[in-house]
Order: sequence, then structure tokens, then C-alpha cells
Amino acid sequence: MMNFIKNWTLPLAMLAGAAAYFIYTAIPALDCTHAWVGRLIAIVQPTLLFTMLFLTFCKVRPSDLRFHRWQWWLLLFQVGLFSLLALALILTPHTHWRVVVEGTMLCFICPTATAAAVVTRKLGGNAGTLMMYTILINLAVALLAPALLPLVHPSEGHTFFRSFLIIISRVFPLLLGPLVLSVVMRSLWPKSTEWLSSKRDLPFHLWAVSLSLAIGVSVKSIVHTTLPWTYQLAIAAASLLACILQFALGRRVGRHYADPISAAQACGQKNTVFIIWLGYTFLTPVTSIAGGFYSIWHNMWNSYQLYKAKR
Repeated sequence: MMNFIKNWTLPLAMLAGAAAYFIYTAIPALDCTHAWVGRLIAIVQPTLLFTMLFLTFCKVRPSDLRFHRWQWWLLLFQVGLFSLLALALILTPHTHWRVVVEGTMLCFICPTATAAAVVTRKLGGNAGTLMMYTILINLAVALLAPALLPLVHPSEGHTFFRSFLIIISRVFPLLLGPLVLSVVMRSLWPKSTEWLSSKRDLPFHLWAVSLSLAIGVSVKSIVHTTLPWTYQLAIAAASLLACILQFALGRRVGRHYADPISAAQACGQKNTVFIIWLGYTFLTPVTSIAGGFYSIWHNMWNSYQLYKAKR
């Protein structure tokens, strides 16, 4: 039984998250707790991500965060495709498939998931180069999203500076906080850092919990949408194609520079909760279901990769 759980941790975590959502919402007596649970998840999720990233930085020294040529090619691809889709929406604001294009656009610009370093280590990749790309893509999103999203979907109060501050306040404490804390701990309490580094499976177990919550949030965004099923299928297909393209391109570019695993995970594994948040905050709220579908696709692929690696 334990071997079965270890081999299928991610699919079980995904099923648990989806099942927990449906069971919880099906109990009328718990309706009064929905707002409280929502606030609790909003606290627990970033806490888990912060902890995972901190444990990863305990194993990866700042000197390991190196620039690599594949990072610039993938950054150019993600930024370029996002900008082209944004330009298409700006020039044709009344297109019939607007929500599909918006959802696809978010799938391409979304930063690398915090848990990508955990999967990369499990698959034998270079966590240092991946973490460097995570920092670069978050910087790109912090600058590009505030510049283009208000033009794609104009709304009162969402100027570049205001949008920039909103995104920065959400991204950078979660990204730079663990790095600073790991450097401080490595300097003041090196033995404690070594002890944390020795707990190799702890980040993976935390990710399983975080994945259950993320799937629950994703299922909620899909279930509560009022979008017609034809558009939902179109967004699901678009997010699947975006997922396949980014994993494939990342592996192809990374193989050229002898780092295929890190490049594939950096480009393909996304912070899907961030997609959902961007959709709700800056675009048409129904576009957030793109993050829900993408979460299912990339975690299914990661489950398969980890299963093959263990075999």
C-alpha cells in the first residue's frame, strides 16, 4: 500500500483535491464556513509555496543560480507569444473568441511554478538553472503584465503603476523571501540548514498537499463558471495545446544546451493559481478556468514523468 501511494502520490493528490471540493460543497451544514475556508486556503497555499521554495534554496546555494542560454530563448518565446496575442486582442477587441485568446495568453506568460524545482530534482535536472529562470520570468511578468493587460481589458483604476504594485506585492515576497531566509540561515545556523537539506522528500510531500489545494481551487473555477460549454471546451483545448507546446519546446531548446529537464519544467510547469488570480483581477473572470485546466494537464504530465523515472 505504501509503495502504491509513493508511486502515485500526484494522481492521488489531484483526486483528493477534486473529491474534497465536491464533498465539502455537497454538505449544506458547511455552507456557512465557505468564506472562512476560502480565507484559510488563501493563507495556507502561499505558506506552503514559501516553505517549499525555502527548502529548495537550502539545497541550492546562491552561487548555483546561474544564467544559461536556454533561459533567454524560452523567455523570448513566452514574452513574444504573450505580446502577440495581447496585440491581437487590442487590435480586434470585439472578437467572438476573446475569452479563449485571453485564457491562452495567460497560459503562456504565467511564471514557472514554485514546485517546479521539486519535480526537476526528482527527475534529475538542474534546480539552480531552473530557479534562475523562475526569477527571470517573474521579473518579466511584473513588467509586461501591467503594461499590456490594462490595454487588453481596460478597467477603471488599473493603470500600469497600480497593476505593477499589485503584481509585485503578490510575487516578490514569495519569491525573494525564501532566498533571503535561506542565505541568513546558511550564515547563522549552517547545521540547521544542512539538517533541512537532508530531508529530501519533505518538499515533495508539501507539494502533494499544495497540489490538492490547487486542484480544489481549479475545480471551483471550472464548476462556477457561467461560460457556455463550447467555450469551456475551446479553453480546455487551448490550454492543453499550450501545455504540450511549452513542455516540448522547453525540452527541445534545453537538449540543445544539455539541460533538457530543467528547461522543460521551467517552460511547461506553471503557477496555475497565478493564472486564476490574473484572470479574476485583470481580465474577464471566466478566463481563470484556463488556469484550472492547465493545472490538470501539467500535473498529469508530471505524474507520468515521475512514474517513468521511478520505473
